[in-house]
Amino acid sequence: MNILISIVQVIFNLLTFLVFITVILSYFLSPYHPIRSFLDRIVNPLLAPIRRIVRPIQGLDFSPVILLLLLQLLQYILVRILSAIR
Repeated sequence: MNILISIVQVIFNLLTFLVFITVILSYFLSPYHPIRSFLDRIVNPLLAPIRRIVRPIQGLDFSPVILLLLLQLLQYILVRILSAIR
């Protein structure tokens, strides 16, 4: 079961890293840049439902912050459940 917990943690850490990198690159790269386009294809489907609920406030998009919080919460819950199953 430890291997499953490790896999869950790696996946969520990778998603967290990708969201963080996507936000940073959005300031420096064009949306049409191949790297940014690739990352957007991964991250935008996760951000889209949040963006439908939470609109930008004075031009600031808080959906990545909300997604990061949700990812951390979901990771915590899944690890706790998997730990309890042992």
